[in-house]
Amino acid sequence: MTGEVLWRPRPDAAETANIGAFARRLSALAGADLTAYPDLWRCSVERPGLFWGAVWEHFGLGGPVPEDRVLASAAMPGAVWFPDERLNYAQAVLAAPGMGEADTAVRGYSDTRDPVEWTLRELRSAVARLRGGLLAAGVGRGDRVAAWMPNAPETYALMLAAASIGAVFSSCAPEFGARAVIDRLKQIEPAVLFVTDGYRYGAKTIRRDREIAQVVDALRPGAVVTFPYLGEGFQAGERWEDFGRDGALAFEPVPFDHPLYILYSSGTTGLPKAIVHGHGGIAVEHAKMLGLHHDLGPGDRFLWYTTTGWMMWNYLASAPLVGAAVVAFDGAPDPEGLWRLAEESGATYFGTSAPFLMACRDRGVVPKEVADLSRLRGIGSTGAPLPPAGFDYVREAVSATAQLQSLSGGTDLCTGFLGGAPTVPVWRGELSCRCLGADVRSFDPSGRDGVGREGELVIASPMPSMPVGLWGDTDRKRYRDTYFDTYPGVWRHGDWITVTERGSAVISGRSDATLNRGGVRMGTAEFYSVVEAVPGVADSLVVHLDDEDRLLVFVATTVPFDAALEAAIRAAIRTELSPRHLPDAITAVPAIPRTVTGKKVEVPVKRLLQGVPVDRAVARGALADPAALDAFLPRG
Repeated sequence: MTGEVLWRPRPDAAETANIGAFARRLSALAGADLTAYPDLWRCSVERPGLFWGAVWEHFGLGGPVPEDRVLASAAMPGAVWFPDERLNYAQAVLAAPGMGEADTAVRGYSDTRDPVEWTLRELRSAVARLRGGLLAAGVGRGDRVAAWMPNAPETYALMLAAASIGAVFSSCAPEFGARAVIDRLKQIEPAVLFVTDGYRYGAKTIRRDREIAQVVDALRPGAVVTFPYLGEGFQAGERWEDFGRDGALAFEPVPFDHPLYILYSSGTTGLPKAIVHGHGGIAVEHAKMLGLHHDLGPGDRFLWYTTTGWMMWNYLASAPLVGAAVVAFDGAPDPEGLWRLAEESGATYFGTSAPFLMACRDRGVVPKEVADLSRLRGIGSTGAPLPPAGFDYVREAVSATAQLQSLSGGTDLCTGFLGGAPTVPVWRGELSCRCLGADVRSFDPSGRDGVGREGELVIASPMPSMPVGLWGDTDRKRYRDTYFDTYPGVWRHGDWITVTERGSAVISGRSDATLNRGGVRMGTAEFYSVVEAVPGVADSLVVHLDDEDRLLVFVATTVPFDAALEAAIRAAIRTELSPRHLPDAITAVPAIPRTVTGKKVEVPVKRLLQGVPVDRAVARGALADPAALDAFLPRG
C-alpha cells in the first residue's frame, strides 16, 4: 500500500455526479452535512433504514417509507426489509427513467452473428411476447425458468419476462458442459428450459446437440425451447420463434424478498450452492451501485464483459434501472477486439476482469492506440484483485482521465461491496472505498474490528441483497453454516482484508487459501501480484501444504521455463515479499486451472496435492479447462 494517488475526482464532482445530489438529499433527511464520502458512508451503515429508504425513493422504486419500516428487523441471518412494500424488478428496469421509447436500450454483439440493437420499445415488446409464451406454457409465480443461453438481448428479455410473472429465472453460459449445467439446474427443477443450439467462440464453432440431449434427459423439464443461435437446423422441443405469444406487458407485484433469480457458487468442491436473490434487494442494491458508484444515468452505455454464468451478467442487466443502456457481448475476449468494441458500441463505462487487463498488459496491447476511448468515464475491474501493476497499466495504456474502479464482491450478494465512487480518489493497488450501505470490516479471530491490519472480511450489518436463501435449504442450516458460522450474527465472506486509515481497502486473498510460512501469514493475491509481474510469467498458482510446511508455486509462461526465469521469480519473491516465502519448488505447467468464471482453483489443487482423489477434490465440470488439472494429478 503506497498511498500513491493515480486519479482524483473532478473539482465539481460533488455538484455534477449523481452521488452529490443523493448526498444532499440524505443530508436534509439526516439533519447533518453528508457531502464528504466518509460521512456519507458512515450514515449509510449507522442508519440503514434512513439510507436505503432514500435510495428506494431517489431512484423511483417507490414512495416514502418510514425509517423503521425499511429495515424492520436487523437480525442476521433473517433481516426483514421493506415488509409493507410490493414491487417488480422487471417493471423497475423497463421504466428506464430518462430513456425514451425510441432510445437504444440494449446492443448485442457476438462472435456468432451480426450485431443486434433494440430500442426501449422493442425490448418491452420482446418481453411482452416472451411473457405471453411463458404464461401459455403454464408458467406461474414461483415456477423456475432456466436458460442455457448466451449473453444476448433475447436472454435478457427472457429474464425480464420471467420476472414480470413472478417466476424465478436461472441461467448457465453456453460454454458450460452438460455436467455443470445438470449440477446446477437439476436442483431447481425448471418448468421450462431454454437451450442454445451452439455458438462461435472466436473462429471456432461449437455445436451443443449431444450435450443438450444429456441435459434434457437428466432434467426432464415441462417444456424445452431451442434458441437458433447458430441457425444450422438443430432443434430440441419448441422453436424460439414459435414460443412467444401476443399480449400486453404487465407485471406481478411481489413482496420485497420474492425470489427473482438463482445464481450458483463455483461448485469446484461439491454441488454448487443455489443462491436465491430477491426482487427488492437486487433493485435497490443495483440502483445504488450503478447510479451512485458508477455514476450511470440516461445517455450512458454500460459494457461489462461477462457471460450468463457469472453474476456480472445480472449486474449488467440492471443498467436501465438508472436509465443507462446495456451493451452485451458474447464471444472470445480478444485483447484488442474488446477495446474496439468499447469504441464501436459507444460505451461510456467498460467493465472487465483483472485477469483480462493483465493479459492485455502482458501482450503489450495499448488500448488507447487500438481504439478511440475518449467516451469512457469509467473502467471496472473485478473477478480477482487487480495488482498495482494493473493500475499503472490502465492509467498509462488505457486512459488517464477515466476512473478505474477495482471492485470486490461476489455471487453471494450479487454486487460489489468494495469499489470506487466519483468523489473518492483512486490509490494505486487499492479498492478506493467501502461501498455505501456495506458495513465491511476487518475482524481478528476474536471478532474485534481493526484498521491498518489484515483480518477476516466481514459485513457487520445487513445488506438488502444478501440472499433470500439457498434453494432447497428449508431449515436454513446450510445458509447459516455458510456465512454465519464463525462470527454469530455477522456475515463472514472468506477473504483477507486490510482497511486503511483513509477508508480504502486491500484484498489479499481467500482466507481458506492462506500462506502461513514460519508464522508469517500472507494472502495469495499478494503472491500473484509479484510472481505475475516477472516478465515471461503469464499466470501462477501457489499452494501451502501445511502438514509438510511446503510452499509450491506453479507457473504458466510465455517463454521457455529455465533456470534464469526461475531465478528471476525467486529474486522477486525474496525482495518484494519475504525470504520466508521462497517456495520449495517452482514448476511450469501448461495452464493454471480456473473455474468457468475465471477464478483460480487454489483449494481443490491443494487437496489434490494432499492425496485427495480427484473426484472428491474437484468437480471437473466447474472448470473452464478440465485438462488444466492433469499436471497436478499423481503420475501413474
